[in-house]
Amino acid sequence: MASSREYLEFVLEQLSGLDGVSHRAMMGEYIIYYQGKVIGGIYDDRFLVKPTKSAKALMPDAPFELPYEGAKEMLLADVDNRELLFKLLPAVASDLPKKK
Repeated sequence: MASSREYLEFVLEQLSGLDGVSHRAMMGEYIIYYQGKVIGGIYDDRFLVKPTKSAKALMPDAPFELPYEGAKEMLLADVDNRELLFKLLPAVASDLPKKK
């Protein structure tokens, strides 16, 4: 099942206070970037983020889910919690290596 454009727009609205958020459509889903780094994506109308050390610390009870068959597990983010999202994206991005 592909993600809906409406869900993408909802997530982007929730992230609208953060500078540097962008997205790209890919095979019916959406990759989410923060400050040019891939931090996660929208898969089957779920916002999943990379399970970095900071993401796990900020969301200790978040379930691990597969974005698609054969992929590595990611953490399911609570898109209704804007305060958490505003902490989560910068934290995940800071855990990731610098762009080459």
